[in-house]
Amino acid sequence: MKKKIWELGMTVLLLTGVFWLARTGARLTGADAGAGNGVVLIDSGHGGSDPGKIGIHQEKEKDINLQIAKRLKKQLEKNGVKVYMTRENDVDLSEGDGGNSKVQDLKRRCEMVRKIQPDCVLSIHQNSYPEEAIHGAQVFYYEDSSEGKKLAEILQKHLVEVLDKENHRQAKGNRTYYMLKKTEATLVIVECGFLSNNQEALLLTDEKYQSKVAKAICSGTLEYLSSLAEKK
Repeated sequence: MKKKIWELGMTVLLLTGVFWLARTGARLTGADAGAGNGVVLIDSGHGGSDPGKIGIHQEKEKDINLQIAKRLKKQLEKNGVKVYMTRENDVDLSEGDGGNSKVQDLKRRCEMVRKIQPDCVLSIHQNSYPEEAIHGAQVFYYEDSSEGKKLAEILQKHLVEVLDKENHRQAKGNRTYYMLKKTEATLVIVECGFLSNNQEALLLTDEKYQSKVAKAICSGTLEYLSSLAEKK
């Protein structure tokens, strides 16, 4: 009788141990899966009185930037990423008290970067060029930033794969863009396409295409964040 009670007790302990390990394993798996989620700041270029570039069909860059940024925010959040936005409406970030409002706007954006200290910053923009034939997404990074280069190259790869496999543009280093040189964060400028190109300008105002752009940027960002998690 005592032996049966002992065996029953051991069985209960064994089952309890298995249950505990299963739950612990599930928690560890969840932690591993979420380790690369990270924190991202999305910067929608221009806004308010600053329209950015005006497209061949009179599209305003500021509007397209914000539309893509909002779609990107949703996709990143679905993957557990904490997302901040420099703006969520048609506004600029200047203090509106005279002076150079453009510089004030950019300074405020840089202040947000320093305050939030995200894992990376995605500054969404649209490109333009005097020759209409020029087209294709391209990502820029600060020349002296190895992490910026890494992120830019990953994003460029995903943009090419998702949007246009014939796009031969490569991620490019830069020393002149204000936000690239005025922040220490891993920051890239994503030029999603050319508003000076007839076909690309039409695509960039299309909701489905904007979702594709957001998907490409999201996929690349998740790949980069996962690489950061592996280092920890």
